[in-house]
Amino acid sequence: MREKRIRWNVFAQAVYTIALPIAFQNLLSTTASMVDTIMIGSMGELSVAAVGICSQISSLFFSCYFGFAGGALLFFSQYWGAKSEKGINKTFGLSMSFMLLVGLLFGAVAVTKPEFLLGIYTDKKNIIEVAIPYIRIVGFAYPLQVLAVIISFLMRATERVKIPLASSAVALVVNFVLNWILIYGRFGMPQMGAAGAAVGTLVSGIVNLIILTVFLLKDKKTVTLHVQEMFHWGEGFAGTYLSKCFPILCNELFYGIGQMLINIVIGRQSESAIAAMAAFRVLEGFVYAFFGGLADASSVVVGKEIGAGRHMKGYQYVKGFTILCPAITFGICLVGVIFNRPLLSLFGLGAEAMEYGKYMLLIYLAAGTVRTCNYIMNTCYRAGGEAIFGTVLEIICLYTISVPATWVAGMVLHLPFLAVFAFLYTDELIRLVFELCYTASGKWVKPVTQEGRATLEEFHEQMAQRRKKKQTA
Repeated sequence: MREKRIRWNVFAQAVYTIALPIAFQNLLSTTASMVDTIMIGSMGELSVAAVGICSQISSLFFSCYFGFAGGALLFFSQYWGAKSEKGINKTFGLSMSFMLLVGLLFGAVAVTKPEFLLGIYTDKKNIIEVAIPYIRIVGFAYPLQVLAVIISFLMRATERVKIPLASSAVALVVNFVLNWILIYGRFGMPQMGAAGAAVGTLVSGIVNLIILTVFLLKDKKTVTLHVQEMFHWGEGFAGTYLSKCFPILCNELFYGIGQMLINIVIGRQSESAIAAMAAFRVLEGFVYAFFGGLADASSVVVGKEIGAGRHMKGYQYVKGFTILCPAITFGICLVGVIFNRPLLSLFGLGAEAMEYGKYMLLIYLAAGTVRTCNYIMNTCYRAGGEAIFGTVLEIICLYTISVPATWVAGMVLHLPFLAVFAFLYTDELIRLVFELCYTASGKWVKPVTQEGRATLEEFHEQMAQRRKKKQTA
């Protein structure tokens, strides 16, 4: 097997050239959606809580389509490693079709039945009234969002990371400027409040998609898209694709439902607690955006090596990312804890909500670091072709530990809000133990390319030799 081990200076180069641009692009994309919550802060806690509830709906939407996006990244990266343009085309067409269907369905419900969606998450009528105009407008952006995501994932997997980074930066600027004009009524425009923030989100999404599409169609050297190949799913490809996507889809969907149940509990707390949670979700989103970007980058790096048949090299990359990403997350969270007051003051929170936010950040310092470690390993399993183990483990832990504990604490025992919040991450430590053992085993290496399958037996022999050496040492 070629290149059995990696040099860590090569790993650092991969992080610098691929991982960091993807991480920053993901950060900018997520920041664009968070700008609404931050800039609406001056309108008071009620507006912050309303936008926060709408963000929870968007999170459920994300969970419903991301299974297809995650599966696409798996196939993109492995086909890129195998230099199969035909495989990339088929993956793009099939993934786009499924994701667009989800986007249209969610968008239709958000536009026509906003009261139904919002009523699931909170029983506060005043919050729902403020949130209705926002979610109606954002509903039009949902189909655009999935198209931008699949194009961005294709560019990431084929190592064209600068274009998504640039388009996200432009979209963020557009969103900020339009928010500043429409939320506060600048330059003679009406003061639209939350609805103005939604318009900014919609227009910035259009700009982002236009930029990505132009560069995708313009670049003929890396990968050329052919409509005939995009929608030719014969030779068992659709079945193979769905077999890999289905566990990821179940993971994201059941995770989203679990989070919805948790958010129902949070939505029944006091208005100060709901506003504090909305502010915390924004700050958590910054952390998630960065380590989520690193996770996507790990999919590209690991999947490329597995697809090309360099399994030991991919295995070593996973070990490197498993150390790097939690360390970065801890550093970011520590900064948030130290500067909690100036950060939380951006959201116009009252004294009680500020106090909640401070302790929520402190709890997340430990919980977020462990969560990152679990997330990065599960992402790497998917890149290696294994989509079942991480899914089953996460869903079992979520529904047997985290969701019941939070529900009982908030809805049955009616514990103080911070005690309820602490139960959100109770499943992460248990998952960590199982995932560390599974990562070390190398059983997650299950390539979908011919090149990857050709060297799989040799990799298994090497892993067996490594285990024997550890037993005799």
